[in-house]
Amino acid sequence: MEKELFEKVLNAIVEGIIAIDREGKITYINRRASLILNVRPEEVLGKYIVDAIPNTRLHIVLSTGVPEIDRIQNVGENVIITSRIPIRDAKGNIIGAVAVFRDITSVQKMAEEVTNLKEVEAMLSAIIDSTNDAISVADAEGRIVLVNKAYTRITGLLPSDVIGKPATVDIAEGESIHMKVAKLKKPIYGAKLKVGPNRKDVIVNVTPLFVKGEFKGSVAVIHDVSEIMKLTRELEEAKRIIRRMSARYTFEDIVAVSEKMKVAVEQAKKVAQTSATVLLVGESGTGKELFAHAIHNASDRRKGPFVSVNCSAIPEGIIESELFGYEEGAFTGARRGGKKGLIEEADGGTLFLDEIGKMPLHVQPKLLRFMEEKEFIRVGGNTPVRVNVRIIAATNMNLEELVEQEKFLPDLYYRINVFPIYLPPLRERKKDIPILTFHIIRKLNQEYGRSVEGISQEALKILMSYDWPGNIRELENVLGRAMINMDIDERVIEAHHLPPLELSKKGEPFSKKGTLKELLKEYEKKVIIEALKRTKGNRMKAARLLGIGLRTLYYKMEKLGIK
Repeated sequence: MEKELFEKVLNAIVEGIIAIDREGKITYINRRASLILNVRPEEVLGKYIVDAIPNTRLHIVLSTGVPEIDRIQNVGENVIITSRIPIRDAKGNIIGAVAVFRDITSVQKMAEEVTNLKEVEAMLSAIIDSTNDAISVADAEGRIVLVNKAYTRITGLLPSDVIGKPATVDIAEGESIHMKVAKLKKPIYGAKLKVGPNRKDVIVNVTPLFVKGEFKGSVAVIHDVSEIMKLTRELEEAKRIIRRMSARYTFEDIVAVSEKMKVAVEQAKKVAQTSATVLLVGESGTGKELFAHAIHNASDRRKGPFVSVNCSAIPEGIIESELFGYEEGAFTGARRGGKKGLIEEADGGTLFLDEIGKMPLHVQPKLLRFMEEKEFIRVGGNTPVRVNVRIIAATNMNLEELVEQEKFLPDLYYRINVFPIYLPPLRERKKDIPILTFHIIRKLNQEYGRSVEGISQEALKILMSYDWPGNIRELENVLGRAMINMDIDERVIEAHHLPPLELSKKGEPFSKKGTLKELLKEYEKKVIIEALKRTKGNRMKAARLLGIGLRTLYYKMEKLGIK
Protein backbone atom coordinates (compact mmCIF):
# COMPACT_ATOMS: atom_id res chain seq x y z
CA MET A 1 0.00 0.00 0.00
CA GLU A 2 2.80 2.42 0.91
CA LYS A 3 4.65 1.56 -2.31
CA GLU A 4 1.52 2.22 -4.39
CA LEU A 5 0.95 5.59 -2.65
CA PHE A 6 4.62 6.49 -3.15
CA GLU A 7 4.42 5.75 -6.90
CA LYS A 8 1.21 7.81 -7.22
CA VAL A 9 2.93 10.79 -5.62
CA LEU A 10 5.92 10.51 -7.92
CA ASN A 11 3.72 10.17 -10.98
CA ALA A 12 1.75 13.29 -9.97
CA ILE A 13 4.68 15.73 -9.87
CA VAL A 14 5.81 17.78 -12.88
CA GLU A 15 9.44 16.65 -12.72
CA GLY A 16 10.69 13.56 -14.49
CA ILE A 17 12.44 11.01 -12.26
CA ILE A 18 14.73 8.11 -13.24
CA ALA A 19 16.52 5.87 -10.75
CA ILE A 20 19.26 3.30 -11.39
CA ASP A 21 20.86 0.64 -9.18
CA ARG A 22 24.55 0.17 -8.46
CA GLU A 23 24.95 -1.76 -11.75
CA GLY A 24 23.57 1.13 -13.79
CA LYS A 25 20.25 -0.59 -14.57
CA ILE A 26 17.00 1.41 -14.55
CA THR A 27 14.89 0.52 -11.50
CA TYR A 28 12.26 3.30 -11.69
CA ILE A 29 10.93 5.85 -14.19
CA ASN A 30 7.88 8.00 -13.50
CA ARG A 31 5.18 9.06 -15.97
CA ARG A 32 6.59 12.56 -16.56
CA ALA A 33 10.05 11.16 -17.37
CA SER A 34 8.62 8.71 -19.89
CA LEU A 35 6.71 11.56 -21.59
CA ILE A 36 9.72 13.90 -21.72
CA LEU A 37 12.06 11.18 -23.01
CA ASN A 38 9.41 9.58 -25.26
CA VAL A 39 9.96 6.06 -23.90
CA ARG A 40 7.67 3.44 -22.43
CA PRO A 41 8.51 2.29 -18.87
CA GLU A 42 8.18 -1.40 -19.70
CA GLU A 43 10.70 -0.99 -22.53
CA VAL A 44 13.48 0.51 -20.38
CA LEU A 45 13.03 -0.93 -16.87
CA GLY A 46 15.86 -3.34 -16.11
CA LYS A 47 18.02 -2.07 -18.96
CA TYR A 48 21.35 -0.31 -18.58
CA ILE A 49 20.83 3.46 -18.54
CA VAL A 50 23.44 4.06 -21.27
CA ASP A 51 21.58 1.66 -23.59
CA ALA A 52 18.09 2.96 -22.89
CA ILE A 53 18.48 6.75 -22.59
CA PRO A 54 20.55 8.68 -25.15
CA ASN A 55 22.80 11.52 -23.98
CA THR A 56 22.58 10.44 -20.34
CA ARG A 57 25.20 11.25 -17.67
CA LEU A 58 23.61 9.34 -14.81
CA HIS A 59 26.13 6.49 -15.12
CA ILE A 60 28.94 9.03 -14.68
CA VAL A 61 27.44 10.29 -11.41
CA LEU A 62 27.10 6.65 -10.31
CA SER A 63 30.80 6.09 -11.03
CA THR A 64 32.22 9.33 -9.57
CA GLY A 65 29.80 9.94 -6.71
CA VAL A 66 29.81 13.64 -7.61
CA PRO A 67 26.32 15.20 -7.92
CA GLU A 68 25.46 17.41 -10.91
CA ILE A 69 22.97 20.11 -9.99
CA ASP A 70 20.85 22.21 -12.37
CA ARG A 71 22.48 21.11 -15.62
CA ILE A 72 21.06 22.07 -19.01
CA GLN A 73 20.67 19.15 -21.45
CA ASN A 74 19.21 18.78 -24.93
CA VAL A 75 16.86 15.82 -25.36
CA GLY A 76 15.80 15.63 -28.96
CA GLU A 77 14.25 19.00 -29.74
CA ASN A 78 13.54 19.65 -26.07
CA VAL A 79 15.73 21.30 -23.43
CA ILE A 80 15.61 20.10 -19.84
CA ILE A 81 17.04 21.25 -16.50
CA THR A 82 18.30 18.21 -14.64
CA SER A 83 19.92 17.36 -11.31
CA ARG A 84 21.71 14.01 -10.93
CA ILE A 85 22.42 12.76 -7.39
CA PRO A 86 24.13 9.57 -6.13
CA ILE A 87 22.21 7.42 -3.64
CA ARG A 88 24.19 6.13 -0.65
CA ASP A 89 23.42 3.60 2.04
CA ALA A 90 23.89 4.15 5.80
CA LYS A 91 27.61 3.44 5.48
CA GLY A 92 28.08 5.97 2.69
CA ASN A 93 28.43 3.38 -0.08
CA ILE A 94 26.91 4.30 -3.45
CA ILE A 95 24.04 1.96 -4.20
CA GLY A 96 22.49 3.85 -7.11
CA ALA A 97 21.70 7.25 -8.57
CA VAL A 98 18.62 9.33 -9.40
CA ALA A 99 17.95 12.07 -11.95
CA VAL A 100 15.25 14.72 -11.40
CA PHE A 101 14.58 16.89 -14.43
CA ARG A 102 12.17 19.45 -15.78
CA ASP A 103 11.22 20.24 -19.39
CA ILE A 104 11.87 23.93 -20.15
CA THR A 105 10.03 23.59 -23.47
CA SER A 106 6.87 22.88 -21.53
CA VAL A 107 6.26 26.65 -21.77
CA GLN A 108 4.65 25.82 -25.10
CA LYS A 109 1.93 23.79 -23.39
CA MET A 110 1.61 26.42 -20.69
CA ALA A 111 0.88 29.04 -23.34
CA GLU A 112 -1.95 26.88 -24.67
CA GLU A 113 -3.46 26.11 -21.29
CA VAL A 114 -3.08 29.48 -19.57
CA THR A 115 -4.73 32.55 -21.06
CA ASN A 116 -3.53 35.08 -18.56
CA LEU A 117 -0.06 36.36 -19.57
CA LYS A 118 0.90 37.25 -16.00
CA GLU A 119 0.10 33.71 -14.87
CA VAL A 120 2.26 32.34 -17.69
CA GLU A 121 5.09 34.67 -16.71
CA ALA A 122 4.80 33.60 -13.06
CA MET A 123 4.94 29.92 -13.94
CA LEU A 124 7.84 30.46 -16.30
CA SER A 125 9.73 32.47 -13.69
CA ALA A 126 9.30 29.67 -11.12
CA ILE A 127 10.75 27.21 -13.61
CA ILE A 128 13.63 29.21 -15.03
CA ASP A 129 14.72 30.63 -11.66
CA SER A 130 15.64 27.08 -10.63
CA THR A 131 18.79 27.08 -12.80
CA ASN A 132 22.14 28.79 -12.36
CA ASP A 133 22.29 29.53 -16.08
CA ALA A 134 20.74 32.70 -17.40
CA ILE A 135 17.46 32.34 -19.27
CA SER A 136 15.65 34.93 -21.35
CA VAL A 137 12.33 34.60 -23.17
CA ALA A 138 11.41 36.69 -26.22
CA ASP A 139 8.10 37.08 -28.02
CA ALA A 140 7.44 36.54 -31.73
CA GLU A 141 8.72 40.05 -32.57
CA GLY A 142 11.99 39.48 -30.70
CA ARG A 143 11.17 41.61 -27.65
CA ILE A 144 12.30 40.28 -24.27
CA VAL A 145 9.36 39.36 -22.05
CA LEU A 146 11.00 37.41 -19.23
CA VAL A 147 14.43 36.86 -17.63
CA ASN A 148 15.49 34.89 -14.56
CA LYS A 149 17.64 35.87 -11.57
CA ALA A 150 20.77 34.28 -13.03
CA TYR A 151 20.37 36.53 -16.09
CA THR A 152 21.01 39.64 -13.95
CA ARG A 153 23.98 38.01 -12.24
CA ILE A 154 25.65 37.04 -15.52
CA THR A 155 24.80 40.01 -17.75
CA GLY A 156 24.69 42.76 -15.11
CA LEU A 157 21.33 43.93 -16.49
CA LEU A 158 18.15 44.22 -14.40
CA PRO A 159 14.78 42.99 -15.72
CA SER A 160 13.71 46.64 -16.01
CA ASP A 161 16.67 47.25 -18.32
CA VAL A 162 15.60 44.68 -20.91
CA ILE A 163 11.94 43.61 -20.61
CA GLY A 164 9.83 45.06 -23.40
CA LYS A 165 12.92 46.00 -25.43
CA PRO A 166 14.36 44.34 -28.54
CA ALA A 167 16.54 41.30 -27.84
CA THR A 168 19.56 43.20 -29.15
CA VAL A 169 19.61 45.36 -25.99
CA ASP A 170 21.90 43.02 -24.03
CA ILE A 171 24.31 42.20 -26.88
CA ALA A 172 27.75 43.80 -26.55
CA GLU A 173 29.27 41.87 -29.43
CA GLY A 174 27.62 39.53 -31.92
CA GLU A 175 24.14 39.03 -33.38
CA SER A 176 20.94 38.50 -31.36
CA ILE A 177 20.11 34.79 -31.50
CA HIS A 178 16.50 35.52 -30.50
CA MET A 179 16.18 37.58 -33.69
CA LYS A 180 17.78 34.85 -35.80
CA VAL A 181 15.43 32.21 -34.38
CA ALA A 182 12.47 34.53 -35.05
CA LYS A 183 13.49 34.53 -38.73
CA LEU A 184 14.53 30.90 -39.12
CA LYS A 185 11.93 29.33 -36.79
CA LYS A 186 14.61 26.74 -35.88
CA PRO A 187 16.75 26.19 -32.76
CA ILE A 188 20.32 27.48 -32.67
CA TYR A 189 22.90 25.96 -30.30
CA GLY A 190 26.40 26.96 -29.22
CA ALA A 191 26.39 30.62 -30.36
CA LYS A 192 29.26 32.67 -28.89
CA LEU A 193 28.43 36.23 -27.78
CA LYS A 194 29.52 39.00 -25.45
CA VAL A 195 26.68 40.36 -23.31
CA GLY A 196 26.04 43.19 -20.87
CA PRO A 197 28.09 46.25 -19.97
CA ASN A 198 30.97 44.03 -18.78
CA ARG A 199 31.08 42.20 -22.12
CA LYS A 200 30.76 38.77 -20.52
CA ASP A 201 31.73 35.86 -22.78
CA VAL A 202 28.78 33.47 -23.07
CA ILE A 203 27.52 30.53 -25.11
CA VAL A 204 23.83 30.70 -26.00
CA ASN A 205 21.29 27.99 -26.92
CA VAL A 206 17.95 29.30 -28.25
CA THR A 207 14.84 27.23 -29.09
CA PRO A 208 11.63 28.46 -30.76
CA LEU A 209 8.21 28.29 -29.04
CA PHE A 210 5.20 27.11 -31.05
CA VAL A 211 1.54 27.13 -29.94
CA LYS A 212 -0.78 25.09 -32.16
CA GLY A 213 1.78 25.32 -34.92
CA GLU A 214 2.11 29.11 -34.65
CA PHE A 215 5.45 30.69 -33.68
CA LYS A 216 5.08 32.58 -30.41
CA GLY A 217 8.65 33.40 -29.40
CA SER A 218 11.89 31.78 -28.20
CA VAL A 219 13.74 30.73 -25.05
CA ALA A 220 17.48 31.33 -24.62
CA VAL A 221 19.72 29.51 -22.15
CA ILE A 222 22.91 31.53 -21.56
CA HIS A 223 26.06 29.83 -20.20
CA ASP A 224 28.74 32.03 -18.64
CA VAL A 225 32.15 30.94 -19.99
CA SER A 226 34.07 34.09 -19.04
CA GLU A 227 35.58 32.41 -15.97
CA ILE A 228 36.83 29.51 -18.07
CA MET A 229 38.33 31.93 -20.59
CA LYS A 230 39.95 33.90 -17.75
CA LEU A 231 41.54 30.73 -16.38
CA THR A 232 42.73 29.83 -19.89
CA ARG A 233 44.37 33.23 -20.28
CA GLU A 234 45.98 32.94 -16.84
CA LEU A 235 47.34 29.50 -17.77
CA GLU A 236 48.75 30.88 -21.00
CA GLU A 237 50.35 33.76 -19.14
CA ALA A 238 51.80 31.34 -16.58
CA LYS A 239 53.36 29.33 -19.40
CA ARG A 240 54.87 32.49 -20.84
CA ILE A 241 56.29 33.45 -17.43
CA ILE A 242 57.83 30.00 -17.06
CA ARG A 243 59.42 30.31 -20.51
CA ARG A 244 61.06 33.62 -19.57
CA MET A 245 62.38 32.54 -16.19
CA SER A 246 66.00 33.43 -15.46
CA ALA A 247 68.69 31.09 -16.76
CA ARG A 248 69.48 28.47 -14.11
CA TYR A 249 73.03 27.39 -14.92
CA THR A 250 76.46 29.04 -14.88
CA PHE A 251 79.92 28.00 -16.07
CA GLU A 252 80.49 26.49 -12.63
CA ASP A 253 77.88 23.84 -13.53
CA ILE A 254 79.87 22.72 -16.59
CA VAL A 255 82.28 19.81 -16.12
CA ALA A 256 85.41 20.39 -18.23
CA VAL A 257 88.49 18.23 -17.62
CA SER A 258 89.14 17.13 -21.21
CA GLU A 259 90.98 19.52 -23.53
CA LYS A 260 88.16 19.81 -26.07
CA MET A 261 85.67 20.74 -23.37
CA LYS A 262 88.07 23.26 -21.84
CA VAL A 263 88.42 24.96 -25.23
CA ALA A 264 84.59 25.15 -25.59
CA VAL A 265 84.22 26.69 -22.11
CA GLU A 266 86.97 29.27 -22.73
CA GLN A 267 85.37 30.28 -26.03
CA ALA A 268 81.98 30.63 -24.36
CA LYS A 269 83.38 32.76 -21.54
CA LYS A 270 85.03 35.14 -24.01
CA VAL A 271 81.98 35.60 -26.23
CA ALA A 272 79.72 36.05 -23.16
CA GLN A 273 81.32 39.46 -22.58
CA THR A 274 80.10 40.64 -26.01
CA SER A 275 76.70 40.93 -27.67
CA ALA A 276 77.74 38.72 -30.61
CA THR A 277 75.40 36.03 -31.90
CA VAL A 278 76.52 32.55 -30.82
CA LEU A 279 75.94 29.24 -32.61
CA LEU A 280 76.29 26.15 -30.39
CA VAL A 281 77.00 23.07 -32.50
CA GLY A 282 76.93 19.54 -31.16
CA GLU A 283 75.10 16.24 -31.03
CA SER A 284 71.91 15.79 -29.07
CA GLY A 285 72.59 15.63 -25.32
CA THR A 286 75.96 17.42 -25.34
CA GLY A 287 74.78 20.32 -23.17
CA LYS A 288 73.94 23.09 -25.65
CA GLU A 289 71.17 24.57 -23.48
CA LEU A 290 73.47 24.41 -20.44
CA PHE A 291 76.02 26.53 -22.35
CA ALA A 292 73.29 28.98 -23.44
CA HIS A 293 72.28 29.49 -19.80
CA ALA A 294 75.90 29.96 -18.74
CA ILE A 295 76.65 32.51 -21.51
CA HIS A 296 73.57 34.54 -20.55
CA ASN A 297 74.48 34.51 -16.85
CA ALA A 298 78.04 35.62 -17.59
CA SER A 299 76.91 38.52 -19.79
CA ASP A 300 75.75 42.03 -18.90
CA ARG A 301 72.21 40.82 -19.75
CA ARG A 302 72.09 38.45 -16.76
CA LYS A 303 69.31 40.52 -15.09
CA GLY A 304 67.22 40.44 -18.25
CA PRO A 305 64.91 37.59 -19.38
CA PHE A 306 66.20 34.34 -20.82
CA VAL A 307 63.62 32.98 -23.29
CA SER A 308 64.14 29.47 -24.63
CA VAL A 309 62.44 28.40 -27.86
CA ASN A 310 62.60 24.88 -29.31
CA CYS A 311 62.08 25.49 -33.02
CA SER A 312 61.03 21.88 -33.65
CA ALA A 313 58.46 21.79 -30.83
CA ILE A 314 56.26 24.68 -32.01
CA PRO A 315 53.78 23.71 -34.79
CA GLU A 316 54.79 25.15 -38.15
CA GLY A 317 51.47 26.94 -38.56
CA ILE A 318 51.86 29.10 -35.43
CA ILE A 319 55.63 29.52 -35.02
CA GLU A 320 55.60 32.94 -36.74
CA SER A 321 52.90 34.34 -34.40
CA GLU A 322 54.64 32.75 -31.38
CA LEU A 323 57.99 34.35 -32.24
CA PHE A 324 56.83 37.74 -33.48
CA GLY A 325 53.41 38.10 -31.80
CA TYR A 326 50.24 39.33 -33.46
CA GLU A 327 47.83 42.26 -33.51
CA GLU A 328 44.18 42.08 -32.52
CA GLY A 329 42.08 40.57 -35.32
CA ALA A 330 45.14 39.19 -37.16
CA PHE A 331 43.39 35.83 -37.56
CA THR A 332 40.41 33.86 -36.30
CA GLY A 333 40.76 33.28 -32.56
CA ALA A 334 43.32 36.07 -32.08
CA ARG A 335 43.23 37.42 -28.52
CA ARG A 336 41.80 40.87 -27.83
CA GLY A 337 44.58 43.44 -27.79
CA GLY A 338 46.95 41.09 -29.61
CA LYS A 339 49.84 39.24 -27.98
CA LYS A 340 53.56 39.76 -27.52
CA GLY A 341 55.83 37.30 -29.29
CA LEU A 342 58.73 35.46 -27.66
CA ILE A 343 61.24 37.82 -29.28
CA GLU A 344 59.51 40.78 -27.63
CA GLU A 345 59.39 38.86 -24.32
CA ALA A 346 63.20 38.58 -24.52
CA ASP A 347 63.74 42.35 -24.85
CA GLY A 348 66.79 43.35 -22.82
CA GLY A 349 67.88 39.73 -22.47
CA THR A 350 68.69 36.60 -24.45
CA LEU A 351 66.66 34.55 -26.93
CA PHE A 352 67.82 30.93 -27.18
CA LEU A 353 66.75 29.31 -30.47
CA ASP A 354 67.28 25.59 -29.94
CA GLU A 355 67.23 23.27 -32.97
CA ILE A 356 67.50 26.27 -35.33
CA GLY A 357 67.92 23.84 -38.24
CA LYS A 358 64.22 22.92 -37.87
CA MET A 359 63.10 26.54 -38.34
CA PRO A 360 60.46 26.52 -41.14
CA LEU A 361 61.75 28.07 -44.37
CA HIS A 362 58.85 30.55 -44.64
CA VAL A 363 59.75 32.09 -41.24
CA GLN A 364 63.49 32.40 -41.90
CA PRO A 365 63.33 35.66 -43.97
CA LYS A 366 61.49 37.45 -41.15
CA LEU A 367 64.02 36.19 -38.58
CA LEU A 368 66.86 37.33 -40.88
CA ARG A 369 65.36 40.82 -41.16
CA PHE A 370 65.05 41.02 -37.38
CA MET A 371 68.69 40.03 -36.90
CA GLU A 372 69.80 42.64 -39.45
CA GLU A 373 67.53 45.52 -38.40
CA LYS A 374 66.82 44.66 -34.72
CA GLU A 375 63.14 45.26 -35.42
CA PHE A 376 60.13 43.30 -36.70
CA ILE A 377 56.43 43.66 -37.45
CA ARG A 378 53.81 41.65 -35.60
CA VAL A 379 51.55 39.32 -37.59
CA GLY A 380 48.66 41.41 -38.89
CA GLY A 381 50.40 44.68 -37.97
CA ASN A 382 52.19 47.42 -39.88
CA THR A 383 54.16 49.20 -37.15
CA PRO A 384 57.78 48.11 -36.59
CA VAL A 385 58.64 46.93 -33.08
CA ARG A 386 62.23 47.56 -32.02
CA VAL A 387 63.85 45.42 -29.31
CA ASN A 388 67.30 44.75 -27.88
CA VAL A 389 67.80 40.98 -27.91
CA ARG A 390 70.91 38.80 -28.00
CA ILE A 391 70.56 35.61 -30.06
CA ILE A 392 72.06 32.26 -29.08
CA ALA A 393 71.23 29.45 -31.51
CA ALA A 394 71.91 25.73 -31.26
CA THR A 395 71.79 22.83 -33.69
CA ASN A 396 72.72 19.17 -34.00
CA MET A 397 72.34 19.38 -37.80
CA ASN A 398 74.80 20.34 -40.52
CA LEU A 399 73.54 23.79 -41.48
CA GLU A 400 75.89 24.00 -44.45
CA GLU A 401 74.27 20.91 -45.94
CA LEU A 402 70.83 22.42 -45.30
CA VAL A 403 71.96 25.55 -47.16
CA GLU A 404 73.07 23.41 -50.12
CA GLN A 405 69.73 21.61 -50.03
CA GLU A 406 67.95 25.02 -50.04
CA LYS A 407 66.32 24.21 -46.70
CA PHE A 408 68.12 27.03 -44.88
CA LEU A 409 68.74 30.60 -46.10
CA PRO A 410 72.44 31.28 -46.75
CA ASP A 411 72.19 34.85 -45.40
CA LEU A 412 70.55 33.61 -42.19
CA TYR A 413 73.29 30.99 -41.80
CA TYR A 414 75.99 33.68 -42.04
CA ARG A 415 74.13 35.87 -39.52
CA ILE A 416 73.83 33.01 -37.03
CA ASN A 417 77.31 31.58 -37.57
CA VAL A 418 79.09 34.69 -36.21
CA PHE A 419 80.77 32.83 -33.33
CA PRO A 420 80.37 29.04 -33.54
CA ILE A 421 81.26 26.89 -30.53
CA TYR A 422 81.68 23.15 -31.02
CA LEU A 423 80.55 21.00 -28.08
CA PRO A 424 82.31 17.62 -28.26
CA PRO A 425 80.31 14.41 -27.82
CA LEU A 426 80.96 12.34 -24.71
CA ARG A 427 83.03 9.77 -26.62
CA GLU A 428 85.53 12.59 -27.37
CA ARG A 429 85.74 13.73 -23.74
CA LYS A 430 85.84 10.51 -21.75
CA LYS A 431 88.14 12.10 -19.16
CA ASP A 432 85.04 13.98 -18.00
CA ILE A 433 82.99 10.81 -17.36
CA PRO A 434 84.14 10.16 -13.74
CA ILE A 435 83.38 13.72 -12.62
CA LEU A 436 80.13 13.80 -14.61
CA THR A 437 79.11 10.52 -13.01
CA PHE A 438 79.54 11.81 -9.44
CA HIS A 439 77.79 15.07 -10.40
CA ILE A 440 74.79 13.15 -11.81
CA ILE A 441 74.66 10.81 -8.80
CA ARG A 442 74.36 13.79 -6.44
CA LYS A 443 71.58 15.22 -8.60
CA LEU A 444 69.67 11.92 -8.77
CA ASN A 445 70.02 11.40 -5.01
CA GLN A 446 67.93 14.53 -4.52
CA GLU A 447 65.38 13.51 -7.14
CA TYR A 448 65.01 9.88 -6.02
CA GLY A 449 65.50 10.43 -2.29
CA ARG A 450 68.49 8.04 -2.22
CA SER A 451 71.90 8.10 -0.51
CA VAL A 452 74.19 6.63 -3.17
CA GLU A 453 77.79 7.56 -2.39
CA GLY A 454 79.62 6.59 -5.56
CA ILE A 455 80.41 4.00 -8.22
CA SER A 456 82.79 1.03 -8.26
CA GLN A 457 85.87 0.96 -10.49
CA GLU A 458 84.46 -2.01 -12.42
CA ALA A 459 81.22 -0.17 -13.15
CA LEU A 460 83.13 3.00 -14.06
CA LYS A 461 85.31 1.00 -16.43
CA ILE A 462 82.16 -0.16 -18.24
CA LEU A 463 80.97 3.44 -18.56
CA MET A 464 84.37 4.51 -19.90
CA SER A 465 84.35 1.78 -22.57
CA TYR A 466 80.97 2.79 -24.01
CA ASP A 467 80.65 5.31 -26.86
CA TRP A 468 77.51 7.13 -25.58
CA PRO A 469 75.52 7.94 -28.76
CA GLY A 470 73.05 9.78 -26.49
CA ASN A 471 75.86 11.67 -24.75
CA ILE A 472 75.30 13.16 -21.26
CA ARG A 473 71.54 12.69 -21.50
CA GLU A 474 72.08 8.95 -22.03
CA LEU A 475 74.66 8.81 -19.20
CA GLU A 476 72.11 10.33 -16.83
CA ASN A 477 69.48 7.85 -18.01
CA VAL A 478 71.81 4.86 -17.44
CA LEU A 479 72.84 6.03 -13.96
CA GLY A 480 69.19 6.65 -13.06
CA ARG A 481 68.25 3.10 -14.07
CA ALA A 482 71.24 1.75 -12.14
CA MET A 483 70.11 3.53 -8.96
CA ILE A 484 66.60 2.11 -9.39
CA ASN A 485 68.12 -1.40 -9.65
CA MET A 486 69.95 -0.92 -6.33
CA ASP A 487 68.57 -2.14 -3.01
CA ILE A 488 67.66 0.65 -0.59
CA ASP A 489 70.62 -0.09 1.71
CA GLU A 490 73.25 -0.23 -1.07
CA ARG A 491 75.51 2.81 -1.35
CA VAL A 492 77.79 2.08 -4.33
CA ILE A 493 76.76 1.44 -7.93
CA GLU A 494 78.21 -1.91 -8.98
CA ALA A 495 78.58 -3.34 -12.47
CA HIS A 496 75.52 -5.58 -12.08
CA HIS A 497 73.36 -2.52 -11.33
CA LEU A 498 74.05 -1.03 -14.77
CA PRO A 499 71.61 -1.84 -17.59
CA PRO A 500 73.11 -3.72 -20.57
CA LEU A 501 75.18 -1.45 -22.84
CA GLU A 502 76.29 -2.14 -26.42
CA LEU A 503 80.05 -2.17 -26.03
CA SER A 504 80.97 -2.04 -29.72
CA LYS A 505 82.49 1.22 -30.91
CA LYS A 506 80.19 3.62 -32.70
CA GLY A 507 80.80 3.53 -36.40
CA GLU A 508 82.39 0.01 -36.34
CA PRO A 509 81.80 -1.52 -39.80
CA PHE A 510 79.13 -4.21 -39.90
CA SER A 511 80.87 -7.38 -41.07
CA LYS A 512 78.94 -10.27 -39.53
CA LYS A 513 77.10 -12.52 -41.91
CA GLY A 514 73.90 -14.43 -41.39
CA THR A 515 70.13 -14.01 -41.45
CA LEU A 516 68.40 -11.41 -39.29
CA LYS A 517 67.05 -14.18 -37.07
CA GLU A 518 70.54 -15.61 -36.57
CA LEU A 519 72.07 -12.22 -35.79
CA LEU A 520 69.31 -11.37 -33.29
CA LYS A 521 69.79 -14.74 -31.60
CA GLU A 522 73.54 -14.13 -31.33
CA TYR A 523 73.03 -10.63 -29.93
CA GLU A 524 70.45 -11.83 -27.38
CA LYS A 525 72.88 -14.53 -26.22
CA LYS A 526 75.66 -11.94 -25.85
CA VAL A 527 73.44 -9.62 -23.74
CA ILE A 528 72.34 -12.44 -21.39
CA ILE A 529 75.94 -13.64 -20.91
CA GLU A 530 77.01 -10.06 -20.14
CA ALA A 531 74.19 -9.69 -17.58
CA LEU A 532 75.17 -12.96 -15.88
CA LYS A 533 78.79 -11.83 -15.83
CA ARG A 534 77.91 -8.54 -14.14
CA THR A 535 75.77 -10.26 -11.52
CA LYS A 536 78.46 -12.90 -10.89
CA GLY A 537 76.08 -15.65 -12.03
CA ASN A 538 73.16 -14.57 -9.84
CA ARG A 539 70.26 -15.40 -12.15
CA MET A 540 67.64 -13.59 -10.07
CA LYS A 541 69.63 -10.32 -10.29
CA ALA A 542 70.38 -10.94 -13.98
CA ALA A 543 66.66 -11.34 -14.75
CA ARG A 544 65.90 -8.13 -12.86
CA LEU A 545 68.72 -6.34 -14.72
CA LEU A 546 67.34 -7.51 -18.07
CA GLY A 547 63.77 -6.59 -17.10
CA ILE A 548 62.40 -10.13 -17.62
CA GLY A 549 61.01 -12.85 -15.38
CA LEU A 550 63.23 -15.54 -13.90
CA ARG A 551 61.37 -18.29 -15.79
CA THR A 552 61.83 -16.38 -19.04
CA LEU A 553 65.57 -16.12 -18.36
CA TYR A 554 65.84 -19.91 -17.75
CA TYR A 555 63.89 -20.58 -20.95
CA LYS A 556 66.14 -18.29 -23.04
CA MET A 557 69.33 -19.72 -21.50
CA GLU A 558 68.22 -23.25 -22.40
CA LYS A 559 67.14 -22.18 -25.90
CA LEU A 560 70.43 -20.32 -26.56
CA GLY A 561 72.66 -23.00 -25.00
CA ILE A 562 73.92 -20.84 -22.14
CA LYS A 563 75.28 -22.89 -19.22
